[in-house]
Amino acid sequence: MYKGLREAILRGETDSSTMGKRVVLPSSFAGGPRYMIQNYQDAMAICGWIDYPDLFITFTCNYEWPEVVDFLKPCNLKPEDRPNLSSRIFKIKVDRLIKEIKKGKIFGEIRALIYTIEFQKRGLPHAHILVFLKPVFMVMAVQGKHLSGGPCQPHYA
Repeated sequence: MYKGLREAILRGETDSSTMGKRVVLPSSFAGGPRYMIQNYQDAMAICGWIDYPDLFITFTCNYEWPEVVDFLKPCNLKPEDRPNLSSRIFKIKVDRLIKEIKKGKIFGEIRALIYTIEFQKRGLPHAHILVFLKPVFMVMAVQGKHLSGGPCQPHYA
């Protein structure tokens, strides 16, 4: 039992309406359920407007990156001793990748880009990136057919 609830029961308070207060987190609260639902709905609206993404990229943090190792080595620390360092370097690298993709230097010009950052069970962050390319830069198969859709699609090569 919670300490406050136990104390209320010991005092003889049995009316639960006097205990606590319901709080509804707004969609602007990052990580809350309304925030997640709103972002999901925004992503689905983009997919409905533009079509399916052309590229799905997963970018994962590596605790053996030279930037992490070089910083921790003089202090005799391990990456798990400074998870904030790995997360900050990861964020810098993700931002750089997103910037390069948006400039059109990696895959060509894009119409839209959506990404989310998650943390794995072992604590390392990873990003899922959806890239919507302009038709001129879409990935083509050997026969020249567009690769959107899946293996069940008749136009899938």
